[in-house]
Amino acid sequence: MKYTIILIVLINIFILSGDAYSYKQLYPALEITTHYTEENPASAAPLLRWNENTEAVYYELEVFDKIPDRLSTNSVSAEHIYFTNQVFVNAFNLPIAEITEGCHKNLYWRVRAMDFDNKPVTNFSALELLYTDGHPSEINSPVTNTNYNHGNGSVLLYPVYQWIPNAGAVKFEVEVLSAPPENPNGTEPSMYRIFSSTIDFSCEYYDPHSRIGTYYWRVRGIDSDGRPIGVYSNAERFSNEPSADYQVGIFGDSISHGGGHLSYSPADFEFSYSSYLNFPSINLSESGDTIEMMVNRFDKDVLPFAPRYLIIMGASNSLRAGVSADKIIIGLKILQQKCQENDIQPILLTLPTINPHNINKIFTESTSSNWPYEFNKVNNYIRTRVHIDTAAEFPVPPEILPTEFALDGLHLDDNGKAIMGHTINENWSNVLAQITEDNDEDKVTVTAKEMELFRSIPDVYDL
Repeated sequence: MKYTIILIVLINIFILSGDAYSYKQLYPALEITTHYTEENPASAAPLLRWNENTEAVYYELEVFDKIPDRLSTNSVSAEHIYFTNQVFVNAFNLPIAEITEGCHKNLYWRVRAMDFDNKPVTNFSALELLYTDGHPSEINSPVTNTNYNHGNGSVLLYPVYQWIPNAGAVKFEVEVLSAPPENPNGTEPSMYRIFSSTIDFSCEYYDPHSRIGTYYWRVRGIDSDGRPIGVYSNAERFSNEPSADYQVGIFGDSISHGGGHLSYSPADFEFSYSSYLNFPSINLSESGDTIEMMVNRFDKDVLPFAPRYLIIMGASNSLRAGVSADKIIIGLKILQQKCQENDIQPILLTLPTINPHNINKIFTESTSSNWPYEFNKVNNYIRTRVHIDTAAEFPVPPEILPTEFALDGLHLDDNGKAIMGHTINENWSNVLAQITEDNDEDKVTVTAKEMELFRSIPDVYDL
C-alpha cells in the first residue's frame, strides 16, 4: 500500500500531547547526537540530531531560552519558547533566527518519541545546551537521507526518496535525473530532468515509476507562497542495472517493498525483510499492488533482470478487500508459469495474518469479513508449491496479527520483518535443494478456463 503518513499523523496531533499523565515507560530516553559548543557554535538554523527509535511515529521537540525551574521528563513544559510536533525523522532543522528574532543567545532543547495515540514512547532527552553565534546556516536545502546500493536490501526498482525538511518549507519538489545535474545545488531544474513532482509537507516520496538503469534524484523546499527556499539538495545516485546479474529477485506488494510503523518507508531498510537475508537481492516490489497488478507488470519489471530465483509474495491487499482466494491462486499460478517460461525458479512465501482493527484505526479501511477463510485457502495452496512458510511464525487466521509486530495491522514492523528474513535464511538451502530435485514435477500450467476466470473476477479497484 502506498501511504503518506504525514497527513494521517497530522490529523491525530492537532491536540498537543503535552499534558502530564502516567504511562508505562517502554524505552530509554533519546540521546542527542549533535552538540554545539563554544568551540563549535550553532548557526542561525542548525541541524539537530538524535538516535532513532523505531517505535516512534513522530517526535516532540522543545526549545528554551533558560533552564526552567521545574522541568518534568514526561510532559511538555509551559516555559518553552518554541515547540513542534511536526518531526517525522530523527533530525530537525531548527530556525533559531526566527525563534530569537535575530538575537544571538544560547538556547536549550530536548526531544521525545511519540506513538500514534499521541502518547510518549520515551521520556524527554536530557536538556541540551545549544551555543550559537548566529552565523549563516550551511543548510540551504532539504538534507537527503537515502543510502541505496549499499548492502543487502538496498536495491529498489521502485525507489522512495527521503529527506530532512529544511526550515520554512511547506512543500517540496522532487526531481529525478538521467545524469548528474549540470547545476549542482542550483535553483533551476536540471536539463537532465526526466520526472518531477511537487508535494505538500512530507519527508518522503514514493516514485510511481520503475527505474531500470542508473539515475539521480534531488529535492528542494518551497514556501507558502510557492517560492523556492534555498537550492536543490545534493543529487543522490541509485542504480538498478540488469547487467549486475542479480540471482535473486523479490516480487510483491508493500509488505515486500518495505516500510512499517507508519513513519518508516522502504528506504528505511531495517523495515525490509530483504535487508536481513544472507544473500543479495533486487527488490522488484511495488507498494499498493494487487494480485492483478503483479501479473500485469511482471514482464516489464521482472524479465529485464532475469533473476535465477524469484521470491513471490503478494495478494494481502486483494484478500482484505474481498477478492476471492480463487483469483489469488490463479494469479500465483500465472506468475509461476511466467517464471518457468523464462528459466526463473519461483519461490512462494505464505502470507502472515493481518489485524483488521488496526487497519481500520490507521487507514480507515474496512476488511472483508471472510478474510480468515480466504487467507488460509491461499496459504494452503502455497504450501503445496515450492515455498517458504513465512506465515508460520505468526498466528493463524482468524487469530490476528499482534500490534507489537505491525502497528497498522498490515505492514510488519522491523521486528516482524526480521522474523521473515530469518525464516527465509533458515529454509533457503532446503528450498534450493527441493527445486533441484523436483524441477519437472513442480511445473504449473494455467488453463484457458482459469485465465478467463482470473480476468472475470473484479480486482480491488473494481469492487
